[in-house]
Amino acid sequence: MILIGAKEISKSYVTEEILSDVTFNIQKGDKVGLIGVNGSGKTTLLNILMNEISYDSGEIYKQKDLKIGYLKQLADLNTNNTLYDECLIVFEEVIGLEDKMRQLEQKMSSCKEDDLDEILLQYQKLQDRFIKLDGYEYNSRIQGMLKGLGFKEEDFYKNIRFFSGGQKSRIQLAKLLLSKPDILFLDEPTNHLDLEAIDFLQNFLRDYDGSILLISHDRYFLDKVVNKIFLLENKKIEIYKGNYSAYTVQRKKDLETRMAAYENQQKEIKRQQEIIERFSNYGSARLIKQSQSRKKLLDKMKVLEEPKNVSSQFSLRFTPAVESGKDVLKIEDLSKSFDDKTLFENVDIDIYKGEKVGLIGSNGIGKTTLFKMILGKSGINNGSINIGSQVHIGYFDQEQQNLDINNTIIDEIWNEYPNLTHYDIRNYLARFMFIGDDIFKEISELSGGEKARVSLLKLMLSTSNFLLMDEPTNHLDIDSKEVLENALLEYDGTCFIISHDRYFLNKVVDKIIILNNDGATTYLGNYDYYIEKINEDKIQLEIERKSKTSIEKEKKKLKELEREKSQNKKKIIDLEKKIQEIEFEIENLNLQASDNELYTDTKKVESLFKEIRIKEQLKEQLYDDWFELQD
Repeated sequence: MILIGAKEISKSYVTEEILSDVTFNIQKGDKVGLIGVNGSGKTTLLNILMNEISYDSGEIYKQKDLKIGYLKQLADLNTNNTLYDECLIVFEEVIGLEDKMRQLEQKMSSCKEDDLDEILLQYQKLQDRFIKLDGYEYNSRIQGMLKGLGFKEEDFYKNIRFFSGGQKSRIQLAKLLLSKPDILFLDEPTNHLDLEAIDFLQNFLRDYDGSILLISHDRYFLDKVVNKIFLLENKKIEIYKGNYSAYTVQRKKDLETRMAAYENQQKEIKRQQEIIERFSNYGSARLIKQSQSRKKLLDKMKVLEEPKNVSSQFSLRFTPAVESGKDVLKIEDLSKSFDDKTLFENVDIDIYKGEKVGLIGSNGIGKTTLFKMILGKSGINNGSINIGSQVHIGYFDQEQQNLDINNTIIDEIWNEYPNLTHYDIRNYLARFMFIGDDIFKEISELSGGEKARVSLLKLMLSTSNFLLMDEPTNHLDIDSKEVLENALLEYDGTCFIISHDRYFLNKVVDKIIILNNDGATTYLGNYDYYIEKINEDKIQLEIERKSKTSIEKEKKKLKELEREKSQNKKKIIDLEKKIQEIEFEIENLNLQASDNELYTDTKKVESLFKEIRIKEQLKEQLYDDWFELQD
């Protein structure tokens, strides 16, 4: 069943064409990853599907009464609400139904007999709708969602205005997921989430009953969630079945096939041009006519575009100037505090030459602060940091604070490396996709991805042999991330990298360090190995915990079962006695009802039958209780 269909959608801004002949369908159950380089039009397409901006031509089909939920990159919240009250907005219909049901319950307790059936019918309709909307679960759903996305119980009743921008984005995400739309539109949903919250979201979306259209640069996330990839490239969409990893395999084959077709066509064009030129030069009327005929056919030929991707345009290579000693970094018993707050303590870390080390930990634990301590930009409260012999550090700052926003791109590089010639700098900038007048743009005008590329170029030119990189894949599109990954894999030096990008950690690092308040734990492997080990540790701890308490629990359980059995037996005897009594009462009432003289008194008849109906309902309830106790 098609939920949304697009046929030949085109969109331009003034003279710049953004989308051209975009065609696709989203079926029920599809979980689609929408990918493409920054600026390719992904968010524009989502806004078109949401009717927030117009399109120039084409057709869009949406299933009738389709409920769409859209997560934008900018949060739209009522800052006067508490966090919990803001989430309750999602359940306004449920809360309204609950109020109406309570009102009807009060009416039933005091209504006339003639009105009871009508009220019960109204109540049943409300209750059916209430159950369909998971009305009995909405409070627990809110709590589970907020905790899963990283909020604590003490946050629930804080006013939204006191939350950070990242936290507000998480609140918006929580509201959207709680609303359970038929199809979710998500634009970079993992932004502002730590690894635990990303893992929660990933599992939630994987098991989600509805459909999903997801913009994300998080390839690990795409691998776990989506079953289809829409690649928005050259203003069109190409569709690939499977997750991101399946897409990369098929994409590589497609590019190779297209490149072969392009090269073969170029050879054929060149051959035909040579024949046309040769025939034209012979001078005979017959050959000139043949050359003209061939030229017409050549002019009608649809020329294939040369297949290109970012990796063929963006070139990055890190080359250490000197070789470091074996011991690159040794941290012992390190601690860091700000005023009365301790970020971390008892941290021990060893990094050796050639290692690619990933640093992970919850948001706010102090990962960036640790890097600043290594760089000497933040003080040490306790412990020691020792940098090895011949170690030259290069630093990539996720905030790009090492860039002067008033500089042009070319000046930013030239000021740092004044010995480079103008030709050398232009050549380097071209390799980083800054061509022509782009090099004269001011840093303040650049996007996050462009600033990241400038920072990476400065780092590459530094010829450092120990790279400290703080979230280097933030702001990079997928193709640029792959260029960076390949450069780091070929790098002979040492890397220490803070990252939430699990695909990147899987591909690049050979050691994971997790930073906690009370120390740092090292795992000798990539991200998947780390996950495997912590899951094993959790299972082992659970086994140990169960083994210590299982005997006591079993004894306690047996006692409780015996006590419950004894109580149930007594309850059954009491119920049987009550059932016997009420059956006797009903029998007497039925005997009274069989008296013909009774029907001369209408009020007495109504009263008698009402009493019989009440007794029958009570008997039915007693039997239900009796059967339940038998179980």
